[in-house]
Amino acid sequence: MGELVGCYLMPHPPIIVHEVGRGEERKIQKTIDSLENISQEIKQKRPDTVIVITPHGYVFKDAVSITTLPFLEGDLSQFGAREVKFKFENDLDLAREIVEETKKRNIPIAEVSEELIKKYVLPKKLDHGTIVPLYFVTKHYPDFKLIHMSYGFLPFEKLYEFGVAIKDAINKSDRRVVFIASGDLSHKLTPNSPNGYTPKGEVFDKTLLQLLSEMKVEEVIRMDKDLIEEAAECGFRSVCVMLGVLDGYEVNAKVLSHEGPFGVGYGVAKFDVTGYKGTSLLERFSAEEDPYVKLAKESLEYYVKYRRPMPVPEGLPEEMYRRKAGVFVTLQKKGELRGCIGTVVPQKKNVAEEIIRNAISAGFEDPRFPPVREEELPEIEYSVDVLMPPQPVKSKDELDPKRYGVIVRKGFRAGLLLPDIEGVDTVEEQLSIALRKAGIRPDEDYTIEKFEVERHEQRVF
Repeated sequence: MGELVGCYLMPHPPIIVHEVGRGEERKIQKTIDSLENISQEIKQKRPDTVIVITPHGYVFKDAVSITTLPFLEGDLSQFGAREVKFKFENDLDLAREIVEETKKRNIPIAEVSEELIKKYVLPKKLDHGTIVPLYFVTKHYPDFKLIHMSYGFLPFEKLYEFGVAIKDAINKSDRRVVFIASGDLSHKLTPNSPNGYTPKGEVFDKTLLQLLSEMKVEEVIRMDKDLIEEAAECGFRSVCVMLGVLDGYEVNAKVLSHEGPFGVGYGVAKFDVTGYKGTSLLERFSAEEDPYVKLAKESLEYYVKYRRPMPVPEGLPEEMYRRKAGVFVTLQKKGELRGCIGTVVPQKKNVAEEIIRNAISAGFEDPRFPPVREEELPEIEYSVDVLMPPQPVKSKDELDPKRYGVIVRKGFRAGLLLPDIEGVDTVEEQLSIALRKAGIRPDEDYTIEKFEVERHEQRVF
């Protein structure tokens, strides 16, 4: 069985390399000292394989990547230090196992091969995000194979799950592995930063490093996205993957240093594995996942893969087999609506079948949107509304857009709007939208019904 022997957060400023900095590197001596200490520690651990995830490799919008070239080589010639060059053997067996584990979790992954590099005219050399950390490691311990990967711009929890896939692959191997999360912190840390300045840069750096030192993993994954974006960092997603690699382990975390004299935050931290807790964060969240939402998610993913509805699974709560009700399934992507279809009255024999059918309809039959593509699935969030029987309304005073949904009718025309929709705060706004959906003019004589819903929403870390 393989063994994860340590994880490290390491920055990658080229100026820290003596052949590039030529004396300027002394301004970040604390960072250099920390990297030297980590490298000596790695020497003592004698890993077979070092995995580096870098922000400056093959970064795709909708997929993580792993390089499958037999050898990985590069230099710092673009920074005036051509003599700093490396060539590593790729651990292809472990890399392929990581690919398989990642695919099992329906996480899109790009295998960067010779063919892909030629097809998309990609650079073949290792990036500085990989070379700079390994510059220090190889001074003390050069006897390892390398795996080179990059994160994609997927949801943070998906990057965490990618880390879990890496962990599972390591455990199935016979390798002793060190994992390096390469990344700098805020690029707007001080007023002299060439990238501009924001006081949020310091807030981001301090917050992230404090949470890491206490291994408050859920709070890291839930960090304010606006704060992360404003800080202009490049290491947060590397950290998300690293925390996934550590999923389920008992960890001693220690921040070794943090400084930023050039306006960019350089944080160095180590994460020592001391044992296994027995229940991973993903397992716990999976156990807590709402069965209504989980079924909608599984239904759409199954249909995208096999182009047929999935059978009703065993093991659902008994109520989902007995109950009959109308159901709406709503899909969102990056906070924006991606599809919403439902039934006011039940069309199937139970709620489970209703969810399975309407999840497919939301993904493929909402005329406002194109069909959902497989590469979008990791970004989609789900909610399921089970409708209570509608009640006739005699006066608008009986309505409350936060509590009740509405149905407006005129002849064969009807429009429905669910309750508690963001941006819909008044009865007038709610009715106006429902009338437009039905094609009914406000001055026509129409009827109103109200209904409550039982809302099931996807929980994100």
